[in-house]
Amino acid sequence: MHLLLERPDYPFFLRGADGNAALVNAQRLTRSFIIAPETLQEHWPIVDARLMQPSDLDALLALQPELIVLGTGASQQFPPARVMAHCLQHGIGLEVMTNAAAARTYSILAGEGRRVVAGFLFPAPPEVAAGSTVGG
Repeated sequence: MHLLLERPDYPFFLRGADGNAALVNAQRLTRSFIIAPETLQEHWPIVDARLMQPSDLDALLALQPELIVLGTGASQQFPPARVMAHCLQHGIGLEVMTNAAAARTYSILAGEGRRVVAGFLFPAPPEVAAGSTVGG
């Protein structure tokens, strides 16, 4: 059997994710990030969905999606109801799932040409969690 990797016609291709890292194109990411087919924002300062504020979605909403996929790490963690309501007030759906499921869902929707944006959450590195100013 002969297999070929078919590359999408957009610049940022999410190859997979789990609770520890994601692979975008050939780059391994271990900090929270935002991705859309045409955009990659590598440093999204959110690390826990349960602590999210509505304004934490502003960077995703600015990309004008029809749907936001939120990967919350190795396990599914829902943000507060006010965060979910913020999306609904903008007429945008918000789907919350593990990073692995979010990566699969995002890739399918992006491949269909949908206006999808995804945010992936990873725990803060130890130096950030300890109160250092490292990161962003």
